[in-house]
Amino acid sequence: MGQKILLTGGAGYIGAHTYIALHKAGFSPVILDNFSNADRETPAHLGQITGQAVSIIDANILNKDAIDAAFTEHKFDAVVHFAAKKAVGESMLLPLAYIENNTVGLVNLLGAMESHGTKSIVFSSSATVYGDPEVVPILESAPLSFANPYGFTKLIGEQILGQLGAVHTDWNVGILRYFNPVGAHDSGLLRQSPRKSKQPPENLMPRLLQAARGDVEYLTVFGDDYDTPDGTGVRDYIHVSDLARGHVLSLKALLEGRRGHLVNVGTGQGYSVLDLINTFQNVTGRKVPYKIKPRRAGDVATLLADVSKAEHVLGFKAEFDLAQMCRSSVIGVLN
Repeated sequence: MGQKILLTGGAGYIGAHTYIALHKAGFSPVILDNFSNADRETPAHLGQITGQAVSIIDANILNKDAIDAAFTEHKFDAVVHFAAKKAVGESMLLPLAYIENNTVGLVNLLGAMESHGTKSIVFSSSATVYGDPEVVPILESAPLSFANPYGFTKLIGEQILGQLGAVHTDWNVGILRYFNPVGAHDSGLLRQSPRKSKQPPENLMPRLLQAARGDVEYLTVFGDDYDTPDGTGVRDYIHVSDLARGHVLSLKALLEGRRGHLVNVGTGQGYSVLDLINTFQNVTGRKVPYKIKPRRAGDVATLLADVSKAEHVLGFKAEFDLAQMCRSSVIGVLN
């Protein structure tokens, strides 16, 4: 049995793919999730993919007693922390809920880690901490800011970890600022499918799939007047399996005793919304009707990573291109 890893938010889209990557790398991941934005079927799907039963703790990251009990039972070697609210638009409507969940939840987790002597954590951060960047591609040394409450909580999370590490030098912290994950595992069992709510999904690929299936009349493209080649927002899309592998490389570096790190995780290649739509249509042969609407509050024109540090520090380099990302997204959805 490999080292035991607590995977908070492990039933979510990125967390589930990271579970597979951890299992493949020889670790023993244990999921802690309250399924507020994840499918209850995910653990069963993970078991089907890995061939082993999944250890799951059904708990909220805000429940300090539940977190402490998890550490008492399992004696974790390290933590990979995903559990957080993550929708930019929703954060503009519910700032206090985001601040409580994403910052108080992190503090609760770190308190339990400290009490139980677990001093290694990989933190899921975001390119939103760069706000509206002045220079792209974005280096990790770029000025930090935020354009929405979600980005604010990720920046505060990084600062909390920075203060902890400055005081307690025996802590090992890996911070991954990643960009726009898309795609899915080739089994077709895992995908970007947030739980149904009164709000439609905010991420582009789930909304695009809805339009391609005919579940909605058209895909809404928010803004075509940005300072980009075609006026639509440009993003660094990365396959979720590449992103999961980046978390494993970060974890390995921490457990091998290398210094903590803070890196961008992306492809270094920017694509506009229209680029993604056109690539999707070419790869799948499915028409995606869309309409241009006004910009969405909290969005920025371009988020594009400089990924050289991740390659130098972790040996990470993305393997999937945009066509492969689109192709994997439709497995089990359009065919």
